[in-house]
Amino acid sequence: MKIGIVISSNDAETCWNALRYGNFALEQEDEVKVFFMGKGVEYQKISTDKFNTVEQAEKLMRDGGKIYACGSCITSREQEGSDMCPISTMKDMYEIVKESDKVVTF
Repeated sequence: MKIGIVISSNDAETCWNALRYGNFALEQEDEVKVFFMGKGVEYQKISTDKFNTVEQAEKLMRDGGKIYACGSCITSREQEGSDMCPISTMKDMYEIVKESDKVVTF
């Protein structure tokens, strides 16, 4: 199954759980794509020891998941794109939603 995950929260626990869900889906041999938008693009800055969003994102990418991040949202927060927060577009999000069997939002 193809699963799309859209994360628009900058709450560490919410992002952590969304990424954990993505990692679980990968373990079930599903294809997973995560799109961060709005406050969600801050997920690296909000990572804590208890809710380590960076660790979960690294595992997701290492295990074959893909991560995308809204370029406009990154720019509006004066951040720069990176491997863990690659600048993407609404077209990328549209394609994720279009091709996914299921889409989950956080």
